[in-house]
Amino acid sequence: MKVIYTMVNATKGVFISCDIPMAQYIINMNASFPASDKFIIHVLDSTHMFVQPHVEGMIRSQIAKFREDNTYVKPN
Repeated sequence: MKVIYTMVNATKGVFISCDIPMAQYIINMNASFPASDKFIIHVLDSTHMFVQPHVEGMIRSQIAKFREDNTYVKPN
Protein backbone atom coordinates (compact mmCIF):
# COMPACT_ATOMS: atom_id res chain seq x y z
CA MET A 1 0.00 0.00 0.00
CA LYS A 2 1.31 3.42 -0.96
CA VAL A 3 0.06 6.60 0.72
CA ILE A 4 0.43 9.87 -1.16
CA TYR A 5 -0.07 13.20 0.54
CA THR A 6 -0.79 16.31 -1.45
CA MET A 7 -0.90 19.92 -0.43
CA VAL A 8 -4.10 21.82 -1.07
CA ASN A 9 -3.87 25.47 -2.06
CA ALA A 10 -6.89 27.55 -1.16
CA THR A 11 -7.51 31.05 -2.42
CA LYS A 12 -10.21 33.40 -1.18
CA GLY A 13 -12.32 34.79 -4.00
CA VAL A 14 -15.69 36.07 -5.12
CA PHE A 15 -17.90 33.85 -7.28
CA ILE A 16 -19.48 35.70 -10.23
CA SER A 17 -22.42 34.34 -12.18
CA CYS A 18 -23.58 36.41 -15.15
CA ASP A 19 -24.65 36.18 -18.78
CA ILE A 20 -22.09 35.56 -21.53
CA PRO A 21 -21.76 39.20 -22.73
CA MET A 22 -21.15 40.46 -19.17
CA ALA A 23 -18.62 37.68 -18.55
CA GLN A 24 -16.78 38.73 -21.72
CA TYR A 25 -16.85 42.34 -20.52
CA ILE A 26 -15.24 41.29 -17.21
CA ILE A 27 -12.66 39.12 -19.00
CA ASN A 28 -11.76 42.02 -21.32
CA MET A 29 -11.54 44.36 -18.32
CA ASN A 30 -9.14 41.89 -16.68
CA ALA A 31 -7.07 41.71 -19.90
CA SER A 32 -6.61 45.50 -19.87
CA PHE A 33 -4.67 45.32 -16.60
CA PRO A 34 -0.94 44.54 -16.39
CA ALA A 35 -0.09 40.95 -15.44
CA SER A 36 0.61 41.90 -11.82
CA ASP A 37 -2.88 43.40 -11.41
CA LYS A 38 -5.02 40.74 -13.12
CA PHE A 39 -7.95 39.86 -10.87
CA ILE A 40 -9.57 36.75 -12.36
CA ILE A 41 -8.55 33.68 -10.37
CA HIS A 42 -10.31 31.13 -12.57
CA VAL A 43 -12.90 31.13 -15.36
CA LEU A 44 -15.13 28.12 -14.69
CA ASP A 45 -17.27 28.31 -17.84
CA SER A 46 -18.79 30.94 -20.12
CA THR A 47 -20.96 32.42 -17.33
CA HIS A 48 -19.11 31.72 -14.06
CA MET A 49 -15.76 32.82 -12.64
CA PHE A 50 -13.83 33.45 -9.43
CA VAL A 51 -12.16 36.84 -8.94
CA GLN A 52 -9.98 38.45 -6.28
CA PRO A 53 -12.23 39.72 -3.44
CA HIS A 54 -10.69 43.21 -3.39
CA VAL A 55 -11.99 44.02 -6.91
CA GLU A 56 -15.66 43.24 -6.29
CA GLY A 57 -16.57 46.92 -5.80
CA MET A 58 -14.58 48.01 -8.85
CA ILE A 59 -16.29 45.40 -11.03
CA ARG A 60 -19.73 46.44 -9.76
CA SER A 61 -19.05 50.13 -10.44
CA GLN A 62 -17.62 49.44 -13.92
CA ILE A 63 -20.67 47.33 -14.80
CA ALA A 64 -23.01 50.06 -13.50
CA LYS A 65 -21.15 52.67 -15.58
CA PHE A 66 -21.24 50.39 -18.65
CA ARG A 67 -24.99 49.88 -18.27
CA GLU A 68 -25.60 53.60 -17.74
CA ASP A 69 -23.51 54.51 -20.80
CA ASN A 70 -25.33 51.93 -22.95
CA THR A 71 -28.94 52.50 -21.88
CA TYR A 72 -31.23 54.33 -24.26
CA VAL A 73 -33.31 57.08 -22.72
CA LYS A 74 -36.10 58.36 -24.93
CA PRO A 75 -35.92 62.16 -25.27
CA ASN A 76 -38.97 64.13 -24.13
